[in-house]
Amino acid sequence: MLATLCDILDCTPADLIATSAQNLPARRAAGEANRTARHYRGPRTPSVSSAFRHLAPDAAPAEQGGEGTAGRSQTSQTKQEITQAGAFLTWLADRGRTIEHCQQADLDAWHTEKLATRRRAQTFLRWCMRTSRMSRLLLPPQVVHQDQAPLHQHRRLAILRRALNDDSLPLRARVAAALVLLYAQPVTRVVRLTVDDVLDDGATVAVRLGDPPSPLPEPVTDLVRAYIQSRQLLPYASSRSSQWLFPGRQPGQPMNPVSLQVHLREIGVPPQRGRTSAIRQLVLQAPAAVIAKALGYHDKTTTRLVTKAGGTWARYASGDHTR
Repeated sequence: MLATLCDILDCTPADLIATSAQNLPARRAAGEANRTARHYRGPRTPSVSSAFRHLAPDAAPAEQGGEGTAGRSQTSQTKQEITQAGAFLTWLADRGRTIEHCQQADLDAWHTEKLATRRRAQTFLRWCMRTSRMSRLLLPPQVVHQDQAPLHQHRRLAILRRALNDDSLPLRARVAAALVLLYAQPVTRVVRLTVDDVLDDGATVAVRLGDPPSPLPEPVTDLVRAYIQSRQLLPYASSRSSQWLFPGRQPGQPMNPVSLQVHLREIGVPPQRGRTSAIRQLVLQAPAAVIAKALGYHDKTTTRLVTKAGGTWARYASGDHTR
């Protein structure tokens, strides 16, 4: 295994051992490169070896008790780039080509499906073009989804209704969709929720998004209860130490927000547009300060939104109004 990894990374065993001993993120990325290499079925050209070496994280030695300058988010991104680089090379080999003979039609076909996932290979592709290991071809722009304009409220409610009622959809994605479309939660915050943030007293269910916890309407209550029960059957959530509501595949880690976005889009939920539509509707129904506190938003954000929408709560002052 060490010899295989050294062949891919184009380094000596001594270099690899020294790097692994110094830096945990580099060691994790190296492990991902090794796993990717074992599944790679194409020819092992010099470009393949140098590609994985290029994708290895450039991290300083870890400080005592830490993981160095390359944090977990960087490590996760690097692992995804390595995985997609290997997937692209395998996919290209199945088409009877190597990276040196890749054509524009190949890149277009690669990006046609699963664009959000396959875009991770672009780090490798740009490097290959820059170092003349492949021809200079056109890549799709980094910003693919113009996902900022809010949905019309009728459309948001129709998508929400389908997520709540369509039992053919994955349960995890349906629960996430409810949190995005009802409570305007960004996926980066959704993946940080834990099972302890779901408060179930047997009669009602609430989720701790801010202060106070937000009660769930009955259809969402049933969905969340069913999901928490089924969640225990996931192999990567079986450990008692995994308290994430949306556990990731790495032990003790939450789901990657990019992965959750992909799952939401696969069931027809645009995360950013749906969230924007939800928060704009909510600030028209209650004071911005109240919404901000309950849903974990900054009060300036909700105040700005209600002012733009021309809501009647624009001049509401937070505080105790019972005196």
